[in-house]
Parts: sequence; C-alpha cells; structure tokens
Amino acid sequence: MNKRWYIIQLIAGYEEKVRDEIYRRIKENGLEDQFGDILIPEVKTVKNYSNVIDNDSIEQLFPGYMVISLMPTNENFRLVTTIARVIRFLGGTNPGELSQAEVDRILSQVSGKIAIAAAEEELYHIGEPVEIIEGPFSGFSGTINFIDDQKKKLVVMISIFNRLTPIEISFNQAKK
Repeated sequence: MNKRWYIIQLIAGYEEKVRDEIYRRIKENGLEDQFGDILIPEVKTVKNYSNVIDNDSIEQLFPGYMVISLMPTNENFRLVTTIARVIRFLGGTNPGELSQAEVDRILSQVSGKIAIAAAEEELYHIGEPVEIIEGPFSGFSGTINFIDDQKKKLVVMISIFNRLTPIEISFNQAKK
C-alpha cells in the first residue's frame, strides 16, 4: 500500500502544535513507515508599499488546514483525528485523497516568493466577483464578502478543496 496525500481541517493558529503532536505520536507508536510529510502550506512574502520594503514575512496559504501523507488505514486516520484541535479529514469518514496535480500545485506555491506591491485604489462592492492577481491565492476567483476601507482589505469567498473559504486580501491583490 502506498502513501497518499490528505487534507486535515483543524483549528486555525494551532497548525505547528498539531504537526508536532502528530510526529510525537507517530514516533511513540513506531509508525514512521506509515506516514510521510506533514505540510503547513506557507509562503514567504515581500511587501512593497510606496517603495519601502518590509521584512520578509511568512503567510499561510490555507489557515486551518494541513496536508499529510500517510498510508490510508483506519488506525492511521484514527491516530490523527484523536489529536486535540484536529476537526476532521476533508471527506469525513471517507477521507478524499488529493490528486497529484493538487499536491504539485500546493508544492509549487510553497516553493517561491510572492511579491505584494501597492496598486491603484479601486472601488469594490459586496457580492462583486473578483480575480486574485497577487499573493498565495493568485489565480483564484471569488466573491467579495466584506470590505474594510480603512485597512484597504477585502474578505473574498473562494473555493478551496470544494469548500467556500473566506480569505483576507489587500485591495491591490484583487482585480474586477
């Protein structure tokens, strides 16, 4: 049986603690051969506003989600889902494995830097469709759910793993 890639949904902000706990339990139970990598998809960003470059920062691609490679057995699924702050595998009782194309897309987004540059201000409206042109979600399309004019941010609903997910982006990361 080969290892396959799955998505775990967990409480956002606890990705590193959950990953560390999974590794601890794998070692404790001698299951190193049953599990592969555990990824918290992140990307290094360079922010450039008014030609002043901020320090590089790390941005999560999918807050509240992790990607894990494992052999699909009930025992392995149970080991992961019994960890505190893990909500479930996507797919519920029959976790859906990721295709190689989905895994490759995530790995390619993680491998490079994404520059975030200032752009001209546009007027946006709730319910309006937009395309994300910069940042970790570049290439995704979604609908504006919330607008924060003071911070110049949008909350856009996009489909990630066939599930609507809100993401916050800057005005300059979206195009009508």
